[in-house]
Parts: sequence; structure tokens; C-alpha cells
Amino acid sequence: MGSKRVLLPFILHNIEKLNFSRALDAFSGSACVAYALKNTGAEVHANDFLRFAFHTAKATVENNTTKLTDEDIALLLRRNPRAKTFIQDKFNALYFEPADNQFLDNLWANLERLRSPMKRSLALAAACRAAMKKRPRGIFTFTGKKGWDGREDLRLSMQDQFIRAATLFNHAVFSNKKRNKAIWGDVFEIDPKGYDLVYIDTPYISPFSDCDYTRRYHFVEGYCTYWKEAEILESTSTKKIRSYQTDFSSKNHAIEAFNRLFEHFRKAKLVVSYSSTGIPSKEQMVKILKQYKRSVTVQEIAHRYHHGNHRHKVGDNNNAVNEYLFIAV
Repeated sequence: MGSKRVLLPFILHNIEKLNFSRALDAFSGSACVAYALKNTGAEVHANDFLRFAFHTAKATVENNTTKLTDEDIALLLRRNPRAKTFIQDKFNALYFEPADNQFLDNLWANLERLRSPMKRSLALAAACRAAMKKRPRGIFTFTGKKGWDGREDLRLSMQDQFIRAATLFNHAVFSNKKRNKAIWGDVFEIDPKGYDLVYIDTPYISPFSDCDYTRRYHFVEGYCTYWKEAEILESTSTKKIRSYQTDFSSKNHAIEAFNRLFEHFRKAKLVVSYSSTGIPSKEQMVKILKQYKRSVTVQEIAHRYHHGNHRHKVGDNNNAVNEYLFIAV
């Protein structure tokens, strides 16, 4: 949801003339932009308030050298007699087959055997990817096999998906010889000093959808702490966790939130990804940015989001937007 992967050429083309050596991806999500910035040779920090996004960034952006060895994978796959059955009991047939639930419970029990925090992040990132690949459209807003179309990703076992994902993350590891960093927390608690460039892709609401990432990805978010730091809403059919609140998801507070954000990072070059369906509007965003920066330019490109909760929504006109890139210096 909201990933900028296919828009990377557009984003990178428009920032290549900006001079920067230390960049922050303030709302990193899938970490694809932070990873691309790492490829430029800059020191990159990637922040997100979701734990599964943090572990993805730690595994790919902060990580310069660490990989999961064959021995690590074997350890993680080994049957653990002390493994709990939380997923098997709580989620039963909601999302996955019994064997897949058992695998995830067993994997969690073995994660603590990895002494390296980086290796644990790699394993968690791979587990989250495996779980999302095993769901139609990668989300957890519905239960059962709704949207099941028999594709290979849905037929593969969770173990096979995990091994594939671990291999992909290993292949993604490279060093740009900088001390990159993944951050889990509130963007307003980040010290703004020292960043030449701040890339901003906040959650934003539109007339067509909310921006509740927690609701869509609650299962993998809960898995990152084995639900020890997540409140499950027992009355919900999906057993989702309580969503994290953000002013960017409120029509009444979004403008105030953007003002506060741009003021916080006012000394850096600001690059803001946004959509033509977003609230506030393009004109309002330019007006807000001009309060803090001398020059504001807007680049745009036609884009279609292929993410939807219902099959009839995917590819409809509400998914066709203009993607904006505000560059404020």
C-alpha cells in the first residue's frame, strides 16, 4: 500500500541535481526509497512507526554486511519443543493453513537463538514478507480465502516463502561505506540537525480511502513482538490490533501536522511525495511549504495504484492519479 517502488525512476531523476550527503526517509514504509538513496552513496537514515517497516529498513538500509547463513536458516527452521501455539490458537483458520501457523510459531521461538540483532531483523523482515506473500493482495483486512486465485505465492508453504524471502534479503545486502541507520519511532522526536535532504511520504487520506496501514498489516505488525506490545481487538473478525494514531490521517489535523513537520525539518531540502487525491490539496501543500522554504517546485507523473481491498476496485478510475513530487529548497 502506497509503495513508491515503481515511481523510483521519477523520484531519483528529480532529486539527482540536489546536493546531499546525509538523507532521512522520514516515513520509510517498504524502505524502497531509502534503499535507492543508499545506492546514491549518501548516508541514509530510515524511520517508520511500524515495527515491520523498521525491520525491513534495518535489514536493507542499515545493514551493510550481515547475511543469514545456511546454519542460521537451519537453526530457524529446526523444530523447537518449547514453541508456543499463540498463532495456532488465536488466528486458527483466519489467514493460513495449520501447518503455516505452526511454522510461524516455531520460527518465533527460534528467533531468540540468533544473537545478532541484525540477523533477527533479517529473519523478521523475511517472515513478514513471507506472510504477506501468502495473502491475496498482501493484506489482512479479510479472513479466509477471499481473493484466492491459485497463484504460486498462495500455494507455496510458509516455510518455502520464508526461505525465498531470506534469500532475497541476503541478495539485497550491500555496503555503501556509510553508517546508515533504521529508526523506529515518532518522526517529531528525530533530531533534525545534520540532514541535507529529508524525503517525506506521509500517510495521507483521500476521498477514496483511509491511510490506516496498521489495519491492513496488523498481523505482521503484531508478529514483530509476538503481540506482546500490541492490543488485539477481540471483537473484530480479523483479530486486528489497535491502530496507531497520527494527525496525518485526520482531515481536521492534517494541515497542522504538515506545518509542524515542515517546520521541524526546515533547514533541510524537502522532497515530498504526494497524490492528486490527497487531503490537503496540491495548492495547499505549496502554500504550506512556501512558509518554510524559498523555492517550491512541483513535478508530476500519471500513476495508477493497483492496490485495493476489493477486486472491482483494482484498476478503477479512483486508482488513477497524478503523483506529485514537491521539491522545496
